Amino acid sequence: MFQPLNGIRVVDLSQVLAGPYATYQMALMGAEVIKIEKPGEGDWTRLGGLLPELAERQMGLGFLPQNAAKKSVTLNLKSPEGLDLARKLVATADVFVENFKPGVAERLGLGFDAVRSIRHDIVYCSISAYGQNGPLSRRPAYDHVIQGMCGIMMTTGKPGDGPTKVGAPYVDFATGMNAAMAVMAGLLEIKRTGTAVQIDVAMLDTALMLMASLMTQHKSAGWKPAQNGNEAWSASPSSGAFETAAGLLMLAANNEPQFRRLCRAIGRADILADARWHTPEARKRNGESLREALNGTFRTRTADDWESILENADVPAARVRSLDETLTEPQIAARGLLCQMDLEGHDSAIHVPSLSFRANGESVSPQMPPPVLGADTEYVLRDLGIEGTELQRLRDNGAI
Repeated sequence: MFQPLNGIRVVDLSQVLAGPYATYQMALMGAEVIKIEKPGEGDWTRLGGLLPELAERQMGLGFLPQNAAKKSVTLNLKSPEGLDLARKLVATADVFVENFKPGVAERLGLGFDAVRSIRHDIVYCSISAYGQNGPLSRRPAYDHVIQGMCGIMMTTGKPGDGPTKVGAPYVDFATGMNAAMAVMAGLLEIKRTGTAVQIDVAMLDTALMLMASLMTQHKSAGWKPAQNGNEAWSASPSSGAFETAAGLLMLAANNEPQFRRLCRAIGRADILADARWHTPEARKRNGESLREALNGTFRTRTADDWESILENADVPAARVRSLDETLTEPQIAARGLLCQMDLEGHDSAIHVPSLSFRANGESVSPQMPPPVLGADTEYVLRDLGIEGTELQRLRDNGAI
């Protein structure tokens, strides 16, 4: 089994989505992830969601996708004894992850300098909205706030419709993947240098890097992106969204070979002989008339028909699908993107994501369900040499 982080211990002080998704990736790759949660409350996402019976058990659907394969330890970090226990765990860790607002970890006594004084060769990863420096660093934010800040909303939707949010918390998940990659780079750097590495991951940075080509074009050529509806950024008249007899077809015939294969596949070889569209330059000049010609042909058959025809012609195309349709595609099962697990006391199966890539020809899924709040507190603390009456005393004092 693909377990490159086997033997790595991660102390995880993150909650909600971006941070927990980062440490979830690490857990799937074999790391021992110890999730530190507040006694009696836990991660905010444990509550709420579409299945109230799970939320009542502090296992809400918002918590499950990014917290399997972890251990849950409850510590009161505002208690001197709870904080001391956190420091003892840090001394055993290879990675420390936090997603407090900048400055909070330092006030708790768990800032980078404090942590590396405990463990000199640790990867210290901070995840925040705007990063650890800069005039906006102290601001809080969530995914949709960053979508408003980064510019993506001004490029999404049809012209004139007004700013439109992307319909999923993509910034959160991308930030988690970015942080996981950064931590693994930090582990390799420590192997090279032997000294601690401080990782600073920001949601805004991640969102902008997801628009890298747009940033380069704007800063280098003064181009300003605008709402483009369902059209391709290439602005090619033979790419983008096309109405069909049933369904919307997304098409990408950007280069000359693709365009020629497209015309032949849809029975429009005549387009290739027409002087208006004979060259890429001519097609650009006469894009509107070419678009009309293609639209007229695409409306004669369904999007499913055209998808199959263009697949055989090696032209990129797909019918626009809803999420439920996509998840029933055999391709999704073949890739192993989701795995099924059972939760004690819940009758139906729970589906959670596998690792975001395949390794050695296999998908990598969690081997343990998400932890019940505090389920591993005693086990982990006993590993630190804390047992019996001392455990009970800590519980009575509210430290755990």
